[in-house]
Order: sequence, then C-alpha cells, then structure tokens
Amino acid sequence: MVYSALRAEYLRWFKEALWAFDTAKILYREARYNAAAFYAHQAAELAAKALLYHINEAPWGHNIRILLERYFERENISPPEPLLEAARELDRHYIPARYPNAHPNVTPHEAYDKATACRALRAAEKIIEFVRGVIRYEQQQSE
Repeated sequence: MVYSALRAEYLRWFKEALWAFDTAKILYREARYNAAAFYAHQAAELAAKALLYHINEAPWGHNIRILLERYFERENISPPEPLLEAARELDRHYIPARYPNAHPNVTPHEAYDKATACRALRAAEKIIEFVRGVIRYEQQQSE
C-alpha cells in the first residue's frame, strides 16, 4: 500500500476512538446512559474514519454505516451484516442521545436506560475490534 499523508492519519484517529470508547465505559459505570451511548457512537465513528484513512480515503460525515460501506466498496468486498447492524444501532444515538427535542416530554438522560447504553457499547466494541483486525492484518502483511 502506498504511504500518504492521509494514510498517516489513521493511527491518530484509531487512538482517539479507543479514548472515546474508554470514556463511554466510564459514563456507563456512572449511569450516564445517554452520554455513554453517544460516546459509543463517537468511538465507532472515529474507528470507521481511521479505517478510511488507513486505505487513503478522506472520511466525511457521522453516519457509521455509510462510512463502513465506503470502506467495503473501496476494498471491493461484501460488508458483514453483523457489522452493519452494529453501525445501525449506533447511528440511532447520534442526535437523540444529546438533544431534548429528540424525545417527546423527556430529556435524553431520562429516555436512555442501562440496556440501551449496553447495546451501544457492544456495537461500538464490535466495530472497533473489526478495525483493529484490519489494521493488524495490514501491518503483518507489510512486515
């Protein structure tokens, strides 16, 4: 794979994805379930963007499913459905986890519960582990 300035960015983005995922876990432990779900989304979004940088593609947007589909399209491989399911789970939280007007008569912290945040954390972990696997495989192939 050809080295470029874009590709050099992937590691910084992946490190930030791991940081955001740790933040999501802290928020979950503190019962800040809406914030945990949002940070789970952020972690997976950053990981998906790291994946695109890794293949020398400039990422744009916040929809994790679309970011992953761009990767799979570029690599000319079929996306695993469980990964897209995880992305769809997380994309549901990008706005509702933060904005009171996304829920009728309640605030986000009232609308989110432990089970919802747990699903978001599991989904983010699935995406992060997929990205970690791709990066490791590529690194092993270049050694």
